[in-house]
Amino acid sequence: MTCTRSTARSRRAVPAMVGTAVVLAMTGCSLIGQSSGEGGDEDGDDPGVLRVVTHDSFALSEDLVADFEDDTGYTVELSAPGDGGELVNQLILTKDSPLGDVAYGVDNSFAGRGIAEGVFEPYTSADLPASAEQYLADDAGSLTPIDMGDVCLNVDHEWFTEHDVAEPETLDDLLEEEYQDLVVVTNPATSSPGLAFLLATVGAYGEDGWVDYWQQLADNGLKVVDGWSDAYSVDFSGSTGEGDRPIVLSYSTSPAFEVDEDDDEAPTGALLNTCFRQVEYAGVLAGADNSEGAQAFIDFLLSDEVQADIPEQMFMYPVNEAIDLPESWTQFAPLADDPFTVSIEDINSHRDEWIEQWTQTVIG
Repeated sequence: MTCTRSTARSRRAVPAMVGTAVVLAMTGCSLIGQSSGEGGDEDGDDPGVLRVVTHDSFALSEDLVADFEDDTGYTVELSAPGDGGELVNQLILTKDSPLGDVAYGVDNSFAGRGIAEGVFEPYTSADLPASAEQYLADDAGSLTPIDMGDVCLNVDHEWFTEHDVAEPETLDDLLEEEYQDLVVVTNPATSSPGLAFLLATVGAYGEDGWVDYWQQLADNGLKVVDGWSDAYSVDFSGSTGEGDRPIVLSYSTSPAFEVDEDDDEAPTGALLNTCFRQVEYAGVLAGADNSEGAQAFIDFLLSDEVQADIPEQMFMYPVNEAIDLPESWTQFAPLADDPFTVSIEDINSHRDEWIEQWTQTVIG
C-alpha cells in the first residue's frame, strides 16, 4: 500500500485554515500506533488493520482517531491517491483488488460514476441522522453522506469599496460591463470547485442555457486557472492574494477563516446566490478485506464527536444538523438558502460531455 503526505488543504482551505488542521496523511501509514487486535494468519495479513482511502485533504483530530483505534482494536492505515476525482478514478481502476476497506471523500459530482461501476458495497448505518437522508446518493445505500458545503463565488469587500463599484449578487450580474476582467474561476477538468461551479450554472440555466452563459462570461474577461490555490492565493485581490481579481471561486466557509479574532466583519464574503451544494460521502469498498471495520469507520464518521470536529478540520458542514457550529461559522460562513443542484443521475450521465462543452466554449 502507498501512503502519501499532505501539507495543505488545497481544495478549500485559505492560508489561515492550514495551521488549524491535523492532516492524517502527515503521520504516514499507521496513524496512531499498533493495533490491539489479535494477530494475523499464515500469510501475515493483520485482521486488525483498517485501510482507509481518502482524497488528499482528509483531516481529523488525532485524539478522535486514537479513540477509534482504542475502542475497536483496529490500526487505521491511510492512503490518499489524489483529489476527489482522482480518488474515484483509482477506486474504479482497482475495484477487482481494492485499495482499501473504506473510502471517504467521494462527492456528488463523482458519486454516480463509482456507484455505476460497482465500487461500493451498500451499507446503511444505524447512526445516519435524519437530516442526512436528503443527501443519500441512491436508494441502495451505496454511499453514506458525511459532510457538505457550498461552492460559491467570493468577493473582496475592500476592493469594491475602494473602486466605488457595487458588489455583484447573482450569476447574471457577472455578465455586466462593470464586472469585466474581475472574475477568476478554476477549470472543471482539473478542479473539484471548478466542476461544482460548472454544475451550478447547469442548475441555474438548464441544458439549453448554460453554454451560452459561459460564452458571455468568457467574453466579459473571465480568467480560468487550473487549481484553487492559484485562484485564491495568487489572482484574488483579497486574502493573501495580490492579484487584480476581486471575485474568486471558493467556498461559503472561506470568509470565516479571513476574520481576525476581534473583527466584527469579514474582509471577504460569499455570494450566496451563486452556490452549488457539494456533498461528501464514505462507502464500504466491494471486496474489502475488512468490511466490518469499514462499517465501523462509517459509524465513527457519523458520531457526534467527529461531526463536531468536521467544521474546524475539514472546513465543511456536518450532515448532522443538531451539531453546534463554531461561532465564527454562524456569523461569517452561512450556507445558501437555495443552492443550485443537479441530480447525481444527471451528473453521471453528462459529466464528461459537459466538461468537453465547457472546454470548447471557454478555452477553445
